[in-house]
Amino acid sequence: MPEAPRKRQRDGKDRDRGFGAWLKEIGTIVVIALVLSFLIKTFLFRAFFIPSGSMEETLEIDDRIFVNQLVPQPFDLQRGDIVVFSDTEGWLPEQAEAQVSWFKEALIFIGLAPDESQQHLVKRVIGLPGDHVICCDAQGRLTVNGEPLDEPYLYPGANPSDLPFDVVVPEGKLWVMGDHRNASADSRANQTKLGKGFVDIDDVEGKAAVIAWPLNRLGFLATPSDVFDGVPDPQPGAQPTPVPTPAPAGP
Repeated sequence: MPEAPRKRQRDGKDRDRGFGAWLKEIGTIVVIALVLSFLIKTFLFRAFFIPSGSMEETLEIDDRIFVNQLVPQPFDLQRGDIVVFSDTEGWLPEQAEAQVSWFKEALIFIGLAPDESQQHLVKRVIGLPGDHVICCDAQGRLTVNGEPLDEPYLYPGANPSDLPFDVVVPEGKLWVMGDHRNASADSRANQTKLGKGFVDIDDVEGKAAVIAWPLNRLGFLATPSDVFDGVPDPQPGAQPTPVPTPAPAGP
């Protein structure tokens, strides 16, 4: 075979091998990215969508957030943490099942799209197990274990609570409230249900860590630990304050 045709044949094979190697490299990168994304979603972070204004102005409608799934385990929850939890107590009204394409389901599964299934809620932890939480003191503030709270994260103009309550958080449970208190159906609004307004710690998906979208709201969500710095440890065997029995009417 003449030298020129042999050279053209070798050049063609080299190009084919080069193209094949390029495709293999791209495929490897895609597979690694998907595996890493799945591992991050499964063990570290998960994306969620904010559908309501109950956490305004800390979180706004249509925000996309990432939740740290290492909280509550192996890291402990703290008062003031914003948490996402499964609605196992039926706080949300029943929703018609939304049709989601297989492609979007795949993106949600590997953590590249936020979960918009309406099966989760996001609130702020106010009371941990054993805490005695009361609304309200003479200045209209919540108290936890007798310590009043000054809450800078509340929606402007919102009261700490317009609904009085007096609860002791059971073991393994949380008392949670939205930052937009007069627009949040939180623990206060669900005291007549089976769970008495408490959230099971086992239902917590994780702690909200980052606002990822929209970009003009990109940032970390810090726990306002200074709000709760003065709260003492709960007293063993604490009980809600008894409600006085009204005196019988006279004859």
